[in-house]
Amino acid sequence: MDRASGGSRRADSARRAVEAVWRMESARIVSALARYTRDFELAEDVAQEALAEALVAWRRDGEPADPVGWLLSTARRRAIDSFRRRSALDDRYATLAAAQAETQEIDGDPDRIDDDILALMFISCHPVLSPEARVALTLRAVGGLTSEEIARAFLVPVPTIQARITRAKKTIAAAGVTFELPPAEERGHRLSGVLSVLYVVFTEGATASAGERLLRTDLAYEAIRLARMLVALLPAEPEAHGLLALVELTAARFPARTDPAGDPILLADQDRRRWDRSAIRRGLAALGQAASAGRGLGPYGLQAAIAATHAAAASVEQTDWERVVLLYEALGRVAPSPVVELNRAVAVAMATGPLDALVIVDELVVTGRLSGSHLLPTVRGELLTRLGRTAEARAELELAAKLCGNTRERSVLLRKAAALG
Repeated sequence: MDRASGGSRRADSARRAVEAVWRMESARIVSALARYTRDFELAEDVAQEALAEALVAWRRDGEPADPVGWLLSTARRRAIDSFRRRSALDDRYATLAAAQAETQEIDGDPDRIDDDILALMFISCHPVLSPEARVALTLRAVGGLTSEEIARAFLVPVPTIQARITRAKKTIAAAGVTFELPPAEERGHRLSGVLSVLYVVFTEGATASAGERLLRTDLAYEAIRLARMLVALLPAEPEAHGLLALVELTAARFPARTDPAGDPILLADQDRRRWDRSAIRRGLAALGQAASAGRGLGPYGLQAAIAATHAAAASVEQTDWERVVLLYEALGRVAPSPVVELNRAVAVAMATGPLDALVIVDELVVTGRLSGSHLLPTVRGELLTRLGRTAEARAELELAAKLCGNTRERSVLLRKAAALG
């Protein structure tokens, strides 16, 4: 019994050690292997095989002094075996044999490792992939999340996530995407795709589109971790700092956004003493870095500036709403979208009154560009409530509840509609 108990403890210890190393170093491991093999799909496969081997070996022998080096060496051997199986005369096998001398450089050159991780980010967010595939592959290859963790975060079946990742790797191979940083002239355009993926991941964590929970903090904090990594890799890119500022400042409100039961607390009702001041300081520092480039704030920087305006105010009433309106107007010029217009309407309602805001919202209704979203009837219902048009407001809030996929948000909308009855 004691022997069995001891074996179980060793197995648990080995599993925790493997999971910790993978979560912290997966990007470094997969990116180094991808450069080494010149085959992204193979790199991911042999990395997973090395993890499986580690579970057995580390349980038996204990965690090695250099766990990352152990995983890389094991994965390289698996890669060479794979090429041997394909063909003894395979040109890529010859390349691997010749590249064996690079092993120490891969492990020991921090600048090269940074380039490898950045290349991995660009490949995971490559334009040939669908948006859903980019998110799944980034979380898997760069973030180190398992298929089960990604599926749980996005409330989809595990086989769906596994299929997305498999298709993504096959698409990359079929498109002949090489493991290298894109040329300098392409990097700006491609960077916007990386930033977009991280923003999508964070947004889903900050306000879940479906399910029983409003917040999925694990997903949101993973996006923050990846945003910090991107800033470290590209310290001269102002929009990378802008995105980091936005996610830090938004996450600062997490402790006050839900009550003990998990129901949403609106901004006007939040206890701002519970906002995370450390996150606010980090966000403001990142925003300062974005502004210091002197090129003007981009879309993420402008959204971060709006979040900073909220963070500086002691209450909703003391918020500089005129500044918020101006920032949304600037954002609408840089990155026009119906959601930006809807948010501008909310700010206008606070700055000059609900009637002015309703004009903006009704124009959005006419365009039909947000017809499937619960956000438009939610805002319209709030504005109509403030104007005393309760019957219309109730109808809008009931429509919003029908369109809303998140259980927590839906319950709030239904309570508001019932209160108008």
